[in-house]
Amino acid sequence: MKTIAIVDYGLGNLRSVIRGLERAGAIAIFTTNPEIIDSADGIVLPGVGAFREGMEQLGPLKATVLGNAGKVPLLGICLGMQMLMEESEENGIHRGLGLIPGRVRKFPRFPGYKIPHMGWNSIVIEQPDNPLFAGCSTEEYVYFVHSYYADTEPENTLTTTGYILQFASSIVCRETFGVQFHPEKSGAVGLKILKNFIDLM
Repeated sequence: MKTIAIVDYGLGNLRSVIRGLERAGAIAIFTTNPEIIDSADGIVLPGVGAFREGMEQLGPLKATVLGNAGKVPLLGICLGMQMLMEESEENGIHRGLGLIPGRVRKFPRFPGYKIPHMGWNSIVIEQPDNPLFAGCSTEEYVYFVHSYYADTEPENTLTTTGYILQFASSIVCRETFGVQFHPEKSGAVGLKILKNFIDLM
C-alpha cells in the first residue's frame, strides 16, 4: 500500500482529504515532518484560503515540497493547486512555488454570476491520455469552491471548466498535478481521480 504525505501547513479541512485518500487505497499521513514527506511515495498539498497566507504558512516546508517535486507524484488541491503556480494576483502580486507556469487570477465580475464559484460544475478533459483522468468520461461533474483561477499554457492544462470564462480546472507539469476542485468531495469521480493519482506511484 502506498504512503502519501499530506502537507500540514495550517490551512484547510484536511480530514476529508485523508478520508478520501484512504478510501482510494492509500495510507495517508497528515504531517509537518520533512523526513516523513521525503520518505513518502507521493505528496498532497491541500488547502483553502488566501494565497499569500498559504505561502507564508508553508514556510520551511516549501524547500521540502520543492525538493521532492519531480521525484514523486505531487498533487495540489484547491489553494494547494494555486500555490504550484508561479504567482498570484490575490491581494497584490505574490510568488508561488513556480512548479507550473502561469498566474492565479481573480474571476471578473459578470452579471448573473456569483463569486466565489461554488458547487458542482463540469470538467472537460483536454489531455485524454493523461493517467490522472484514466477511466473518466469526456465531461465529469466535480465540486468547486474558489474565487481565483489558474491561467496557464495549453500544454499545462489537463481539464477546463466554464464559469464566467473558460479556465484551467486542473493543471500538470511532468509528475506535478493540480486540481482546482475538491476530489475528496466529488463522489465516485473524485475517488477515481485519487485512485489514479495513487497508481502513478
